[in-house]
Amino acid sequence: MTTTPDAADTEQTTEHRRYADRMLAELGGALLQRDQRRVRTVTRQLQESTLDHRAVDAAVLHALAQAVQHSWDRHWQPAELHHVLRRTATKAGAQAWYAHLLTDAIAARMRAHPADTVDERWRSQLTALEAAVWWAEDGAFLTAFAARHRLTRKTALDGAVELLRWLYSDLPPLEKAGHAPGAATPPRRAGGEATRAADQRMLDRIRALLAKAESTDFPEEAEAFTAKAQQLMARHSIDHALLDAATGTGDGPDTLRIVVANPYEGPKAMLLQVVAQANRCRALNFKDLGLSTVVGFAPDLEAVELLYTSLLVQAVHAMTAAHTRADRYGRNDVRSFRHAFLSAYAHRIGERLTEAREQVDEELSAGTDLVPVLAARSEAVDTAFEELFPHRVSRTARIANAAGWASGRAAADRAELAVRTPLPQ
Repeated sequence: MTTTPDAADTEQTTEHRRYADRMLAELGGALLQRDQRRVRTVTRQLQESTLDHRAVDAAVLHALAQAVQHSWDRHWQPAELHHVLRRTATKAGAQAWYAHLLTDAIAARMRAHPADTVDERWRSQLTALEAAVWWAEDGAFLTAFAARHRLTRKTALDGAVELLRWLYSDLPPLEKAGHAPGAATPPRRAGGEATRAADQRMLDRIRALLAKAESTDFPEEAEAFTAKAQQLMARHSIDHALLDAATGTGDGPDTLRIVVANPYEGPKAMLLQVVAQANRCRALNFKDLGLSTVVGFAPDLEAVELLYTSLLVQAVHAMTAAHTRADRYGRNDVRSFRHAFLSAYAHRIGERLTEAREQVDEELSAGTDLVPVLAARSEAVDTAFEELFPHRVSRTARIANAAGWASGRAAADRAELAVRTPLPQ
């Protein structure tokens, strides 16, 4: 039987793809085993191979998507990967287009997960990253990527190998936070649709009050709207605590990770920590990654995220507007001033938030069993936090600019305890 040229070409392409897949699989295995000698050998074979480019392009994209899934299995989320890669690339002098390659790998992997199995937080991260399949076919991906970013194909291939190395070898496992695509669907919260509808109505009221607070030109009105929104949020949290106690059901403490970006990561992490503490949550910062994990009950985690976002915006605006001058030796002290400013701001905001929460607790405790309920929830959060991070290490920060500290505390006293928009995911 005679094979037609088209059939022969298809058979050859298929065989090349199988071989390319085997090489990439071997490279992934060597990276996982940290077998650097084997990594170098397979990388050189891949770079020097005479395989059809279409086969290699498709195999590389598939390997990148598998490496992304490996990171998700270790509880990394898309926004976190993107943040840490950019942070790492900046320190290592790597190319900015690596982040685009990662985004494309994420988009490629998402094709394996139906949209209705992806939760809202994950979808919002993908939207923020603009993770979408833009290439016409996988067999032309690497070539198209190189053209899109004005690279040679070899440079793009080298970058893909480096990204595989980073995904498999450089990322530590994280604690579970959120619901990754492909993972088992978490049980729905007790209370059913009626409870979820009530939650949504409450959040809508809070957002409406905050929208009014942000749109008014009168500070007194803004403060009144903000105070009412904060009161509703505190009551919302307590309502959930009482409902869980009355029904004997509830989801228990959960975890949330928040990106803490440069500059001034230390004071920003401190701000998040005090906001968490004031809302019966616990936070731990991973300085090397620029990430913080918050442990608490779902309504409290939502409050922490929204309040932290709002207060960080206010702090940065106040900090940049604050007047600084050279020290007595004529040196520019902007960095030390701003570091001290944000640290003092965080410290004072923590005091104000705690005072506000305690006032609401006192008002709502009369004639109820609220105190033991809230104590039990705090204990549950502490237990979950200790189980997740039994070997954590505490650090203290030295403040070297008294003017910045004083200015930061003053700005915190002026700050509205408002909630604005959620963090970009």
